[in-house]
Amino acid sequence: MTGLGELDRPETPASPGAWDARSEQALSPVATPQTAATPATSPASTPEAAAGRKPSVPRRSAADPVKALMHRHRELCERAVDPLEIAAGLEAHGITDRSAARFRHRDVFSLAEEMYARVSRDGDAPPPSEPAAPRARADWALLTLLPGTLCAAAVAAVHLTHGQSRLYAAAAGTLAVALALRAALRRGPLSRPDRTAPGRARTWTAWLLAYAVLGNSLLDSAVAGGPDGLPTGTADGPWPLNTTPVLALALACVPAAWTAHFFTARARRKLAASRGLEDFAAAVRPLLLGAFALFLAALAALLTLCAAVLDEPAAYAEALTLGALLFLARLLTTHGFAYAPAVVLTATAMIEAAALAAVFASRLPGCGFLATPVETLVTTWGAGSVPTLACGAAALALLIHAAPKLTRASAHAPPEPSR
Repeated sequence: MTGLGELDRPETPASPGAWDARSEQALSPVATPQTAATPATSPASTPEAAAGRKPSVPRRSAADPVKALMHRHRELCERAVDPLEIAAGLEAHGITDRSAARFRHRDVFSLAEEMYARVSRDGDAPPPSEPAAPRARADWALLTLLPGTLCAAAVAAVHLTHGQSRLYAAAAGTLAVALALRAALRRGPLSRPDRTAPGRARTWTAWLLAYAVLGNSLLDSAVAGGPDGLPTGTADGPWPLNTTPVLALALACVPAAWTAHFFTARARRKLAASRGLEDFAAAVRPLLLGAFALFLAALAALLTLCAAVLDEPAAYAEALTLGALLFLARLLTTHGFAYAPAVVLTATAMIEAAALAAVFASRLPGCGFLATPVETLVTTWGAGSVPTLACGAAALALLIHAAPKLTRASAHAPPEPSR
């Protein structure tokens, strides 16, 4: 007896002799008991044998992999207005240029073009049009001016009033700036696709801005054994305010919005011109870094201007790192990546709060060692070193996170319509 492979391998006989019953049975699609009991048909009685041709083995038709993929992503294909939206959706589901080869396509873009064409042919949809880049609109352009304008008015009111009137002016100005900032972040290039924002991110952003105004002076006073009283709003008080960073950041809403708009519009054009996911990522990466550098340059110019007008320290290090952190967090949030910014903002605020808490906790008996790291930083580099290190490390972490996230095609897909 030969090997098992020879027993289960029906083949066409090499000799011109008749087919045996075992080979005929193997060629049959389904071997029923009745077929098995039927004697083998003579090859001379078949039309193929009469024509002098050998009978061929029936071959199962190949499945359509693109059709199966379209069925899996039916909703994406039906609501897509152009092939680029399908390409972005496929990329978001983990389909890369390499995996597109399994569907007999060189890249995700050509695969998306076939899927869009087949859906259009079935549903009689209009032909695809070139995706238009988002245009600047007067509503959000004017809204981005409100935070800086109201913040400038509030700072002027705080500097021109005295006593209890100064407290009222500061409270009213803070409320007005908060409402204006909320309105500016709900429209335009700095808004989320669903027009919502995680409460945790808002809370800790407010903390970071408040620390930029009061934190450094409070930390200096705490290390020296104070504070001896509440802030008076003057530069020579026991707890002086530094309004330059927050005023520059409020005014920076304008360059932040236009820089985000520039990045989004150019990325959409790159998406239309790219023929592969890797090509698109390579084209968008320098665009992201350029937009980030452009915002930092505008913020530095605003810090210089505000410091000159208010006659206060510019605090470039802590203000620039805080601005970089907030800009990257908002840019990620507007493109659908809100979890990492919320976590990083929370961690940064907790570090600043822990630094203040450690200094006050060191006054308890036997807890003097708690303030040693913070006092070393303040003595060596000043109180601004704490927010600079915290915000700088957080901004660097978000920049590293944003490099692969914001260079994906799915990050620049048009937002899904609200249901």
